[in-house]
Amino acid sequence: MESLPSNAPSMKWLNLSLFIIILFSFFSCPSSPKEPPSKGKPKLSIAVAANVQFAIKEIIAAFESGYDAEVAVVIGSSGKLTAQIIQGAPYHLFISADTKYPEVLKEAGKASGESMIYAKGALVLWTFDETLDLARNPSFLLNDKIKKIAIANPVTAPYGEETVRLLEYYGLYEKLKNKLVLGESIAQTNQYISSAAVEVGITAKSVVVAPEMAGKGKWLDLERSAYNLIEQAAIITEYGHLNEPEASKAFLDFLRSKAGQQIFSQYGYEGLE
Repeated sequence: MESLPSNAPSMKWLNLSLFIIILFSFFSCPSSPKEPPSKGKPKLSIAVAANVQFAIKEIIAAFESGYDAEVAVVIGSSGKLTAQIIQGAPYHLFISADTKYPEVLKEAGKASGESMIYAKGALVLWTFDETLDLARNPSFLLNDKIKKIAIANPVTAPYGEETVRLLEYYGLYEKLKNKLVLGESIAQTNQYISSAAVEVGITAKSVVVAPEMAGKGKWLDLERSAYNLIEQAAIITEYGHLNEPEASKAFLDFLRSKAGQQIFSQYGYEGLE
C-alpha cells in the first residue's frame, strides 16, 4: 500500500509524468510490428483504464454481437498503459481515463488519427464502514477516526489527479496528505476500500454503480463544482493502424454510438453533448 510522500508538491508536479513518458519514448521504444494479414475474424487487444473495467464488458458484448470480431482487454492505470504502448505493447486501441495520455501517444508517434472523447467520469466517496457518515463536503475526513483514505495515484491515474484537485478546492490536501493511501489505479484503490484496509476512499462512480458492486458498502456523489468531470478519450494506436485498422475503427466508433453511450450512461458516466 503506497502512501503519499510527506513532501508531495501540489498539482503542478502532475504533468511531469507526461513529459517523462514522452522523453522515454524517443530513446527506448521499438517500432510497432506489423503482423501478417489475419485469417478469420479480427482479434482486437485493447488497453483499458481501470475505471472502465465493468462497463467495458457490456461494451464488448454489444460490439461483438453486431461485428464479427473478438476483443480482449488489458486493464491498468492510464499512465502505465501509455508507457507499455510506447514500449511496443501490441494493443490496437487505448481507452484512457483522460484526454492527455492519448495525446502523449500521438506525440510519441504511437497513435494514429485523432483521439475521441467517449465519456465523462465523476468522483464519489465509498466506504465499507457502516458507522461512518459520509458528507458531500469532505472536511469530515479530518476526523481522527479516519486513519487512511484511499485515492488513485495522481501521477498515473487521472481520477487521482482530480481527487487532489477536489481536496485542494476545500483546502484539505495539505491537512489530509499523511492519511492518503495511493492505488496505482482505480482498481487497486477499490481493493483498498472494499477490503476495509482503509476507512474510506474516493473512486470512480462507474465502479460503485456497476451491477457487480450493487449493495456493497455505501457511497455518495461529490460536489461537481469542486473538480472537473473527467473527460475520457480513446485512440487507435500505431499498432492498431497497421494491424486490423478496420475493426479498430469500428470499435472506436461504437464507443460513441447510441448503443455505446447508453451503456456508459448506465455505469454512471455523464453523456456527451
